[in-house]
Amino acid sequence: MKKAVLLILSFVLTFTLAACSGGSNTDVTGGVKIEKVSDMEGTVRVALAGWQLENGIDALTGNPVIGLNEYLDKTFKIMYPNIKLEVYQIPWENVKAKQSAMLLSGDADVLYTGGAFASQWYQDGLLRDLDDLIAKDSSFDPGIYLEGIMNNSYSTKSPDGTKQFGIPAVLGRRMTIYDKKLFEDWGVEPLSAKPGPDEILEKAKKMTGKNPKTGEDNYGLFWSGNSLNGSTFVALTLAYGAKGAEGTLKDVKSIKWHLNSPEMVKVLEWLKEAAQLPPKGFVNAQGAENFGLEKNNIAIALDSTGGSTMSEYRSKQNKELLDRFEPVMNMGPDGEGWVAVDPFVMAKNAKDVEASWEVLKFLSGHMTQKYRYENFSSTPTLKNADFVTPEDKYVKKALEIAAVGHSELMDEANPFYMSDIAPAINGFISQAASGNAPDIQKFLDDLQSRAEKWSANLK
Repeated sequence: MKKAVLLILSFVLTFTLAACSGGSNTDVTGGVKIEKVSDMEGTVRVALAGWQLENGIDALTGNPVIGLNEYLDKTFKIMYPNIKLEVYQIPWENVKAKQSAMLLSGDADVLYTGGAFASQWYQDGLLRDLDDLIAKDSSFDPGIYLEGIMNNSYSTKSPDGTKQFGIPAVLGRRMTIYDKKLFEDWGVEPLSAKPGPDEILEKAKKMTGKNPKTGEDNYGLFWSGNSLNGSTFVALTLAYGAKGAEGTLKDVKSIKWHLNSPEMVKVLEWLKEAAQLPPKGFVNAQGAENFGLEKNNIAIALDSTGGSTMSEYRSKQNKELLDRFEPVMNMGPDGEGWVAVDPFVMAKNAKDVEASWEVLKFLSGHMTQKYRYENFSSTPTLKNADFVTPEDKYVKKALEIAAVGHSELMDEANPFYMSDIAPAINGFISQAASGNAPDIQKFLDDLQSRAEKWSANLK
């Protein structure tokens, strides 16, 4: 589910390679002295979604990357020489089915996975609470993580917010990015630091058409019109105060739905109008292949990552592009939007809980997050991500957005949202793009009715 987040923009810094070629007791992420921490014994089975195990070459930059196996050899295995790791890498394409089977059969102790999967497994009773392990471990500081995603995310906390079952390890990057060059070509004022949907729509309209300087076709706006989690829709509901639902995932049957409210009407009115501005292929997440690059023709991209621009900078030191594409906050009142969080979790029936906790703590900690950032551009979940390079303004902006993030029921952890709401909104966007948008109130009334029937049919 977060495949794009994990695969995009891989790179490795020069000093990383120097460290890798150093002594056997040096951390591959920067020359930190690694020493034994414990003689604890045990075997821990680790199931990782998408992590690269072997050394290789990044396809985008041509730079070498250090696989997890070498990283573990030079870090964890020195720190915990008597803990045996059995590591399984699972492609994102079939990770939910595979990891679900491993949990049900008792074949995994620690898992790295998508946040929605983790939330569902917790509600199914397949994951272990971590509060007791955190409470008795003075070496673990939960305060190092961004509070918004450590304490307020369905990916890491129980539906009622009272239990900690996951530790956030990788953050999704979703921010608004605009092309300063196109704004200048059209004579449009730059976006504000926290642009709301009305500002974005107004300025995007002004830059849709023939560029007055180049004569080329420009598009004022882009977002992915078939997003599985409807992240742009979520940001709009926050911006317009359209809650959509009230209640808790702990008691899904009792959720009160508000999908046909006046505020939700405003959300769809925005989507209907905005759907005329992107390239036609946006309904299938196509048309923005050059965004962030020299030949870009899109003024504003929503829920963007900055990946293409940073990849060009890493491989070619192209500072001109870095200066050209500027990130700002998301569309919520405080600049928030939907924040993807991929956590580490522990199986309910983990065979060796103490050893599993040491592994989970290490793989979600500062050292491993630094390794993942430097080799694979994974966005950290730390308050003080001191290893993020000064020029990486996209990761820094993602951290700002995450810091004000919070979970709502318009979220992928909500089963009706994923099964019905997100597909319905994507269908509405597709119809709107072709000029055949359905009557908004009728569309929302129907969605409200479906939601109420869904809740009523729950046991």
